Amino acid sequence: MRPLQLLVLFLLVTLPIASVLAQDAASAELSAETINAADLATVPAESLPPLVPDETTEPGDAPPPASPDPAIVKLQVLLDRAGASPGVIDGFDGDNVRKAVRAFEMMHGLPEDGTVDEAVVAALDTTEPVVGGYEITPEDVAAIGPPIPADYAEMAQREFLGYASATELLAERFHMDEDLLRALNPAAQFIAGETVVVTAYGPDVTGRKVARIEADKTARQLRAYDATGALVVAYPATIGSADNPSPSGTHLVAAVAPMPNYTYNPDVNFQQGENTDRLIIPPGPNGPVGSMWIDLTEPTFGIHGTPIPDTIDKTASHGCVRLTNWDAGELAGLVEPGVPVDFVG
Repeated sequence: MRPLQLLVLFLLVTLPIASVLAQDAASAELSAETINAADLATVPAESLPPLVPDETTEPGDAPPPASPDPAIVKLQVLLDRAGASPGVIDGFDGDNVRKAVRAFEMMHGLPEDGTVDEAVVAALDTTEPVVGGYEITPEDVAAIGPPIPADYAEMAQREFLGYASATELLAERFHMDEDLLRALNPAAQFIAGETVVVTAYGPDVTGRKVARIEADKTARQLRAYDATGALVVAYPATIGSADNPSPSGTHLVAAVAPMPNYTYNPDVNFQQGENTDRLIIPPGPNGPVGSMWIDLTEPTFGIHGTPIPDTIDKTASHGCVRLTNWDAGELAGLVEPGVPVDFVG
């Protein structure tokens, strides 16, 4: 995000939320007010699996959450601000949230158990609101393009693979799930001049150089450390698959390429559909490798973004390390060629 956009966001979050967006009764349980006022003590110490009703289910047992939890939204935003990324901010507890909690605990010298306890809550910076208002600009609307085809041959005919809707653009800019964005703005038309509620995730981590990266295949997490061994940032990651495993051992960052194009070569990597020819896929956040490519010295492998951030750590990659576009962008600002990347687990 450009510094001016970030400044506008933080100016807006200091305004009374009631003047930013009136919430109707139907969304009273999930609103700017309920998220900003949420008590993190209500977050379960451990992630509870969704309840699947069966013959042992007792009357009164809590059903799985039907909508995002304001306290989980707040927790996710605060973790994201601290450099312990939960991935997509969606308001639901789960593995990515708990991995972020463990990373935050590591950063602050707390027991690394993923438990949201008093010590974790006390260490989180809760002084600023976590959601606020953003006014959609004409430039935002002008950036919206046609739907993105799934077929690589059709993609290759485009000049740029940009956002196909205002909700997609805004959700990615503010690290949100599109469903959460819509739930917070049930009456929004997402047009220029309209103010919508978004997450105030904070600026990227800067000013610290990464000296070593770990791509943990077992934990499905990428962790970056400085020269003293302190954890700088941590991200949920999709790291290879059984059919297309990531490399083992240590490799180096070779180059950083924002908004890269993508060379599809079925003879080297994988075949998509009926595409048997080599193709050059144009750049854009909806391209196969998203809006950032961090090239590794191991040929054809890299750390990159994705057009579908809600699948991080939920689906397999083609051997590379896949992050959300925003996490890949933040990491790119912290690394230089020559930084070692250790594949572990």
